[in-house]
Amino acid sequence: MVNPLEVPPYLLQPLITSITAGTVTCAQALGSEIYVGCSNGKLLRYALHPDVDPTKLDAYSLLSQQSHPSGKQIDELILVPCIARALILCDRQIHIYTLPSLDLVPNTKPVRNVEAVAVDHNHLQRPAATSLTARTTSASTNFPAERGKNDAIDLCVIKRSTIAMYSLSEEKLTYTREIPFRSGALRAQRSGSHLCIATADIYSVIDLATAQMFELLPVTQVEGTAGRIKPHILVISPSEFLLLSWTGGSTLGLFITGEGDPVRGTLEWPAHPVSVCLDFPYLTTLLPNGTIEVHSVETQTIIQVIPAPDFGEGERPGLVSCLAGYAAPSSERGDKMKKVKVELVRSGKAGLKMDVEKVDESQNEKIETVGKEKDADVPNVSI
Repeated sequence: MVNPLEVPPYLLQPLITSITAGTVTCAQALGSEIYVGCSNGKLLRYALHPDVDPTKLDAYSLLSQQSHPSGKQIDELILVPCIARALILCDRQIHIYTLPSLDLVPNTKPVRNVEAVAVDHNHLQRPAATSLTARTTSASTNFPAERGKNDAIDLCVIKRSTIAMYSLSEEKLTYTREIPFRSGALRAQRSGSHLCIATADIYSVIDLATAQMFELLPVTQVEGTAGRIKPHILVISPSEFLLLSWTGGSTLGLFITGEGDPVRGTLEWPAHPVSVCLDFPYLTTLLPNGTIEVHSVETQTIIQVIPAPDFGEGERPGLVSCLAGYAAPSSERGDKMKKVKVELVRSGKAGLKMDVEKVDESQNEKIETVGKEKDADVPNVSI
C-alpha cells in the first residue's frame, strides 16, 4: 500500500501538446474541457475524448474555434460555473459568454474602459450550474460550500477613476453602484465585502460596504523598481489575502486579513515569482528560472520542488489556477497494472445444482432477515 506522505502533491502532465491557432495568452479549465485565449483574438475550446485503443490515454482535442469581435489579444478568462458564464477581458472590455459553448450572451453590452476585474471569490466557489454536464468538483478549497447555484454573482470592475460594482445572473448584468478610486490598477481580487487592489507601487484594501480604503504594503521595497515588479494577490480564505513584496534580495509573501491584520507566518522566495497559484492547502509558484516550488499554506514550509521543464525556446510559461477542477488523463503507476491469466474451474452438473441450491437457500435467508428488519424499523401507515 502506498503511503500518501511519500507521494508528491504535484506532477507535470501534458494536456495539449501543440496549439497552432495563435500564441496562448490565457487559459482556464473546467471538468473535461479547456478554454484557451490567444494573442490574435482566437477563442479555443478543447474537450477530453476517450481513445478507441484501451491501452492509450484519453486526449484533449479541439472542439470549436472562434474569433473575438475585436480581433485583439484575449487578456483574461474567468469561468463562473455556478451560472454557466465566462467573462472575457479583451481590449479593455469585458464580454460575457455562455458555458460550455462559448457563445456571446445576446442583448448584453460589454463593460468598457476596464483596468482590472475581480469576481467575488466566494461566489466562484459555488457548485456548477446543472446545465454544465461536464464538470469536476475539487476538494482543494478553503471556502464553505455555498448553495443556490443560480444566484447572481457579484463583481467589481476597476476603471480609470472609479470602481464599478455589478451583479451578474444567467439572464442579465446589472449595475449597482460605484465608488471613486485613483487610476493605475494592475491587479485586483475580491472576497466578500473586501477588495484588494495593486497598483505599480502599493497594495490597498477597500471595504466595499463603507467605501473606506487603506494602504497595506509596497509591491517593491527597492527604490526605482516600481513598475518593473509584477504584483501578486491571492485570496486564501474568506477575507484573507496573500500579497507578495520584493525586497531586493528576495520576495516575501504576507498573509493579511481584509482589515489589514497579518495572520499565519511569512513565505519567502529567492526571486520574484512569475506566477502564484493556490490549490489549498498548497501554494505553487513559478520562479524565473522555470523551477516550480510548492509550499504549505498552513506551515509555510516547502513541500515539493519541481525542476524546470523544457518549455522550448522563446516560450513564456505560466501557472493558472482552475478553481472547479478538471480532468487530467495520467499513466502514473500504470506500470503496476498488467494482464494476468485466470484459470476457470468447471464443476459438474451435480456440483452446480448443489451450488445453486445453496445460493437459493442463502438468498431466502437474507430476504427473510431483511423483511424482519424492515418490519421492526418501518411503522405501519394506512392511507
